[in-house]
Amino acid sequence: MPGDEQDPFVSMMAAESKVTLNLSDFSPESMLRVPEHSIQRPKFAAIDFHNHIDGMEPVEVLRIMDACGIEHLVNITMRPGTDGIESLTRLRATASGRFSTIAWMDWRDLHEEGFFDRSIQRLEQCVSEGAIGMKIWKDLGLRVRDRDGSLLRIDDARLDPLFVRAAELGVFIMFHTADPAAFFLPTDAHNERFEELSAHPDWSFYGSAFSREELLAQRNRVFARHPKTRFLAAHMGEQPEDLESLSAMLDAHPNVLLDMSARVAELGRQPFTARRFFLRFADRILFGADLLPEESMYRAHYRFFETDDEYFDYPSHASRQGRWQIYGLALPDAVLERVYRGNAMALLGMS
Repeated sequence: MPGDEQDPFVSMMAAESKVTLNLSDFSPESMLRVPEHSIQRPKFAAIDFHNHIDGMEPVEVLRIMDACGIEHLVNITMRPGTDGIESLTRLRATASGRFSTIAWMDWRDLHEEGFFDRSIQRLEQCVSEGAIGMKIWKDLGLRVRDRDGSLLRIDDARLDPLFVRAAELGVFIMFHTADPAAFFLPTDAHNERFEELSAHPDWSFYGSAFSREELLAQRNRVFARHPKTRFLAAHMGEQPEDLESLSAMLDAHPNVLLDMSARVAELGRQPFTARRFFLRFADRILFGADLLPEESMYRAHYRFFETDDEYFDYPSHASRQGRWQIYGLALPDAVLERVYRGNAMALLGMS
């Protein structure tokens, strides 16, 4: 039919453009030409309240901290028991005023008689050695099993005395329960973190006995039952994709603080909503990285907090978190000071 003839040049170009490319090899360079700012040091000396440096030399960490304006770093040891105490004392011996340590909950003898009483004793021992709190990781609710084979619930009443004792000792409990929402979905073409989950298939919790929503609900019941205990909900309370729900949680539980570690990717792609959240909850958010200390990593955080730069790379691990870029929040000085160090100083009892 007339008009159906295809331009030979167009046909040739279409044939030549059919290039097969692995998704992992697709690394486009943005054509945007917008202002870029390099922030070498934060406006206020910062405290990294969430990192894991058990495997690093403290002297090297100190070098990076000094270069980047980090005055204090909180190491969350991933070594339970006496191994964790050894990590604590090693850091203290290197530079007593520059490091603090959060202890790690030990589930290894859960099935033995007297476990819950021993957990309180372990908390007491860690605190006596200088630990500022204890972390309960996402293995609770997702992997740790009771004697009958069922998953141990986050809100199991047998853990209540541990939370009560933390309040009596004047230390906090850090919770990392659940994980990004995408980790509870199938790793398929619709999952925005497909590449990350493909690189780390063990990070997927699709099909878990407890849904992500139930895990968060169990955690929130613990917050409600222990209003005298201070809790630190890591990674923006595991709800950076839904700041409206996170706001409701903070409103309901004034004993809860957040750290924003490893969630810049989520926050930076919703800069207007995230900025409003930071302005409203400036006294409840702590800076943390949860990425091995290096100069470029810290400076990427400062750019996110302090500038209004557009469409730039977020700090992340090698496989990254998703195929998007972020935007700066340009937070005011009063909020920056609280997030960088003021809230952490108060929690550390140093203000």
